[in-house]
Amino acid sequence: MPKLDNSTFPYKVALRKRALALLAECGVTSPVVCETHGGSGALFNACYAHLTEGMVFEMDSTKSAKLGKQRPTWAIYEADCVAALAGGVGSHLTFDLLDCDPYGECWNVIEAFFTSQRPFADFMVVAVNDGLRQKLAMTGGWAVKSLAHVVERRGNDLHPVYLEVCRELLTEKAACAGYRVDHFGGFYAGDKKAMTQFLAVLQKRAS
Repeated sequence: MPKLDNSTFPYKVALRKRALALLAECGVTSPVVCETHGGSGALFNACYAHLTEGMVFEMDSTKSAKLGKQRPTWAIYEADCVAALAGGVGSHLTFDLLDCDPYGECWNVIEAFFTSQRPFADFMVVAVNDGLRQKLAMTGGWAVKSLAHVVERRGNDLHPVYLEVCRELLTEKAACAGYRVDHFGGFYAGDKKAMTQFLAVLQKRAS
């Protein structure tokens, strides 16, 4: 079994603390968080323990039970977040922060969130840790279904420009919910810079 790369955790924490700071600057001091992959709850302890409202997904029953004890006032779902989000799970909440930290790519999760039927805040922040860049280095973009239309436009070698692709795709997905991207920043991290981390500020477009 391959050794897990934990070197990116401090960067994940810093990114989420920056997201919380951006929300606070706009007066959102008690944001509602959607955490798509709860894991063992380490990011919650580092970033969200002071927040009383949010939603988290985790498919592992042992971990989800732990998350329930960790955050008794949050909505906890032992479920595949993609199917659940697409079905509108959590629509009783209006989220200020989408925290997406999958084991692989993020785009199916992000698309499920922004194309679902739910209330959307006028202003929100998205914090993402995405693992797709490693696959792009090995096979190129042609092997990734979610990037098919990007490959048609940019070609197969997306590895060097993946952050640019991330901005394009987030802009595309967020537009489904009526958002524009007001700010986007990111970087590559981890072993061989295989992980991509980015932060985006979204604002509802004027109708």
